[in-house]
Amino acid sequence: MWGFITVWLQQISAPDLKLNFVLFFLGALIFWDLFTRVQQTVTVSFLEDVWTRNIMNIFIAPITIREFFLGLILLSIAQSLVAFFFAFFLAYLLYGLNIAALGFYLLPFIFNIFFFGWALGIFIVGLLVRFGPSIDIFAWSVPVLFQPLSAVFYPLDVLPAFLQKIAFFLPTAHLFEGMRGVLAGHAPPFNEIILTTALNFVYFAIAVLFFAWMLRVARRRGILSRFTTD
Repeated sequence: MWGFITVWLQQISAPDLKLNFVLFFLGALIFWDLFTRVQQTVTVSFLEDVWTRNIMNIFIAPITIREFFLGLILLSIAQSLVAFFFAFFLAYLLYGLNIAALGFYLLPFIFNIFFFGWALGIFIVGLLVRFGPSIDIFAWSVPVLFQPLSAVFYPLDVLPAFLQKIAFFLPTAHLFEGMRGVLAGHAPPFNEIILTTALNFVYFAIAVLFFAWMLRVARRRGILSRFTTD
């Protein structure tokens, strides 16, 4: 990641010189932390039920999977937004970072960060259901794998051509590219927002279907019993 930042700073274009780099990097860091927190709230909340041997009670209780994930999603909204606005409040007091600079685009940006965080979280929960708590490291480590390709701190065109093709399919890459454009005074990022939202709908649907598939496999093979012994 730091190598890509160095390449960008060496090849920086005139429009990007308008950026306040300290505030830009700080804002990007806070938004990336929001995405990470949303995803981890979903997965770690599931793991907490595993660690307390409560997960079997949830699966046999008269609640649907939809209600179960709705609870995780609402919890992620509450926890993540509190941390997000507190971080921006401190950044405003200490560094003068003004979240209002994103204007109207703040809402679709935040919505899509949550949307992809939920999709990734549900997908990881599906893996945990299938393979058990022995792979709980995925609950924390997966966002780290996405960060270099998400172009959080540098434009997408800094990446090698083959990585740009992969990054095209990451909603986070389009989100941070759009944020950068707004802060630099570029054209409104309507295309980035539309593409990000479309990708998120696809990935969320895939994540839900994947979880349902993994749950059926786990029930059929009796894998769920490992949650009471591991």
